[in-house]
Amino acid sequence: MQFVLSIFISNRFKNHIFGLYNPAMNFISEQLAAYAEAFTQEESPVLKELNRETQAGVLMPRMLSGHLQGRVLAMLSKLIRPMRILEIGTYTGYSAICLSEGLQPGGILHTIDINEELSDMVRVFIKRAGCNGKIIMHTGDALDIIPTLDETFDLVFIDADKENYPAYYDMILPMVKQGGVIIADNVLWSGNVLKNDSEMDDETRAIHKFNSMVQSDSRVENVLLPVRDGLMVIRKT
Repeated sequence: MQFVLSIFISNRFKNHIFGLYNPAMNFISEQLAAYAEAFTQEESPVLKELNRETQAGVLMPRMLSGHLQGRVLAMLSKLIRPMRILEIGTYTGYSAICLSEGLQPGGILHTIDINEELSDMVRVFIKRAGCNGKIIMHTGDALDIIPTLDETFDLVFIDADKENYPAYYDMILPMVKQGGVIIADNVLWSGNVLKNDSEMDDETRAIHKFNSMVQSDSRVENVLLPVRDGLMVIRKT
């Protein structure tokens, strides 16, 4: 089975997807990265196939969480044992499947993506992973959809358009329970966050603003993990 994506990219979607693409998001050597994966629990057969299909036939495959980061997300979810998860940015569904591994019985994961072109592929792999009934897909602008979700979340994963990271944070923090966790991806942005403000593009500036907001927010505890392109882990106190 192989999915091939061939779509007309609107200006808005082009900014969304190409803004997410960073060709140099690894900060350790390929050898050390391979060693880390070798001593990390293997992907499930379904995740392995989803990884292969994404790499082979989907635009910008480096947007995929992948083996190591996927296991990190699954481990954190299993430690938290959430009943309700929100994911902003579905892509091909890899991270949603990983995060769903920690759901308590009867738990639900809501995942939102602006691109409907990958929905059929995502549904196939959600079903194959045994996650039907656990994962609810939403298509559209997350800033419009999130206020319609009448939920209190135990865990939130942000991995969508970078310019809206500050807005997502402001919107979702009140919806996270005390002791709940927010994880944000790409917070190192291939090292571009180290640039001077005058050298930053809009995406980098938004990520740096988001990191600064979190660091100065007395309502949370946070740690920035240099996993792949950077994971900000935030606990609401």
